[in-house]
Amino acid sequence: MRLKAIRIKTKYWRPGTDYVSEVVKAVEGVLQDGDIVTVSEKAISTAMGYIVDESKFSSGVAARFLVSFWTRRIWSGPLGKLAKLKDGTRGRLRNYPLGEGAVHKQVSLHYVGLLQSLRHYSEGGIDASNLPYSYVSLPLNKPEREAMRLFKELSQRNEVSVIIVDGDTTYSWRNLHLSPRIVPMKGLIHFGGFLAFLFGRMLGFKSRSTPIAHTGGSLNPDWALTLANIAHRVRRHGAGRTVWDMAEKLGVGLTEVTWRMLDRVDHYPIVILRREAS
Repeated sequence: MRLKAIRIKTKYWRPGTDYVSEVVKAVEGVLQDGDIVTVSEKAISTAMGYIVDESKFSSGVAARFLVSFWTRRIWSGPLGKLAKLKDGTRGRLRNYPLGEGAVHKQVSLHYVGLLQSLRHYSEGGIDASNLPYSYVSLPLNKPEREAMRLFKELSQRNEVSVIIVDGDTTYSWRNLHLSPRIVPMKGLIHFGGFLAFLFGRMLGFKSRSTPIAHTGGSLNPDWALTLANIAHRVRRHGAGRTVWDMAEKLGVGLTEVTWRMLDRVDHYPIVILRREAS
């Protein structure tokens, strides 16, 4: 058997979008029995309004420390080397913006806690890419509920399963799967927030995108990780993989991206995975 991946283009899902209806409409005429429908968690969070305007926050002492010392010095230096971060990434961390960065860490501390905030990016699933101005998306509170909502609608038309995918990585060695953030997917182990990321990188574990939730039958965690990784790679990164990439691609400052700019970018929040005979 071989796996065919079909990415589905949609409009940008602004807050207030009925994303379930958008998925049903987008896959009409494409979906077949046995398909696995994968959807970006980030796109769902944005559509549901799980976003925060960081410009309305002010930073505290702990948040400023996390930027000025922890991120700029420790992550760009010894931890970055241990985690085998690229030179370009470490350079960006070395010049991490003090003001906006401290506010971002304050938001992270507020919503996902210290152990997640000790990461250098994607703290607990918080993400600033593909969002305008000073907005960031938050992780879904109950991703399994959203997966079930999609499954109920789609299964009225075809026999399918649904996976919600986060582009952030889980690290695997044989049957050990370390996920830096806590998700309800069975078989993934969570401990120490940033430590799972650090150990996984240090030890050279296999890195794959994270399946957040799944409905429609049982799924081996290793296979779920493989499916999530394929879907994320096929989906690509919309306006950019990081907020820096997004701003550079659109030719503006970090907080100068607008909704209209994002509307003009090609977005593929849905990827259908289909088993085919080789």
